[in-house]
Order: sequence, then structure tokens, then C-alpha cells
Amino acid sequence: MPPLNLVGDFGGGALYLAFGLLAGVIHARSTGQGQVIDCAMSDGAASLMAMFYGFKAAGMWNEGRRSNLLDGGAHFYDTYECSDGKWISIGSIEPQFYLLLLEKTGITDPQFQHQMSREEWPQLREKLAAVIQTKTQAEWCAIMDATDVCFAPVLTMDEAPSHAHNAARQTFVEVAGVTQPAPAPRFSATPGAIQGPPPKIGGHNDEALADWGFSPAAIDALKASGAL
Repeated sequence: MPPLNLVGDFGGGALYLAFGLLAGVIHARSTGQGQVIDCAMSDGAASLMAMFYGFKAAGMWNEGRRSNLLDGGAHFYDTYECSDGKWISIGSIEPQFYLLLLEKTGITDPQFQHQMSREEWPQLREKLAAVIQTKTQAEWCAIMDATDVCFAPVLTMDEAPSHAHNAARQTFVEVAGVTQPAPAPRFSATPGAIQGPPPKIGGHNDEALADWGFSPAAIDALKASGAL
């Protein structure tokens, strides 16, 4: 499935541009010299792949679908369906987290001791999937929440705001009747806040046109003609 437009537009584009602009400001303040910031979404998306190109160069990554550590190939880093049709995610990579995963799922099968055996990953995933299918999402949350399993329920957009962690951190806010993510990151001295809903179409026509040099009479004429 396409990963929304988070990788290109937002991750590889907007965030890299913001980072570049802020770095440019720091450089200008320290040296008195400005510079051009050349930011392309394709460059940013490629940059986000740096770790995986490193893995490939080290012989730790191949291009087979779902055959690697972080692409769903490993049984301990994947999403699993529960008995109620809902899903959970597991990311128990480090040995101590993996041992805790086995403990919380009640798995004693000795084959699971071969955590990093790629040849056994498909069979181990099938076995783990069968175990996860024995309980509901809520039951697994009761067992694994607040532990170091590296576990989380897969939530819908409607469910995410009311999750205990998000609620405690006020990760989502409601503005003008619309539930939406709060500004991030957070600043202690200059905390951010959503200033209000977007303006209605034409709500700032007079201000914008005046800023562009239109006289009040010209603006009235545009209104009278139906252009605005």
C-alpha cells in the first residue's frame, strides 16, 4: 500500500525544507553570510533511506518483499490480527524485548530461540500469528501495555485521539469542532498552538487586495462587478 504522502511531501519535502531553513538561519547568524537552500522531495526521500542503503552495503538487506528486519520479514517486527478482527503491532527487536514478548505471549516453543534465523522467520510468523489470534486486541493491550515488549494497538483515526498515551500528552486537540493533531515539536519557552480555523473563502479579500496596492474604490468596483 502507498504510505500516504508522508514520505515524499511531508517527510522528504516539508520537514527537510524546514530543517534546511533553520540550519541556514543558524549559519547566517554565526557567519553573517546567507546561502541558497536547495530542497527537493526526491532528495529528502532518498536521504531517509540512508540507513537501509547502509544495511544493503553490509549485506544485511535484500530486495525480496517482506524478507528483511524492518519490512515485515521478521516475525518480531510486524502487525498481527487479533480474534476480534482488530490488529496489534510488535517491534521486539532487541533481545531483552524479544524475551519479554515470548513471556507475555506464553510462547515456550524452542524454535523461537532462533530469533535472527531468517530461514525460520516465515514459520515463526505463522506460529506467532496463531497465538495472537487467541485473544482480542483489548486483551493483548491488558497484557502488553506499559511493558517493554515494544507493542501498540493499531488504531483507527477516530480511536487514536482517545488512546491513553495521546490523551495524557494532549497529542490531539479540538479546534472549531475538528479533532486534529496538536503542533509538534513542543517548546518550553514558546509553546505552539493552533490559532484558529482556516478563513472562509473571500474572508480576507479587502486586506489582501489592499496589501497588493488596490485602492478602496478599486476593491468596491471589483465587488460591484461580481469579480469578488
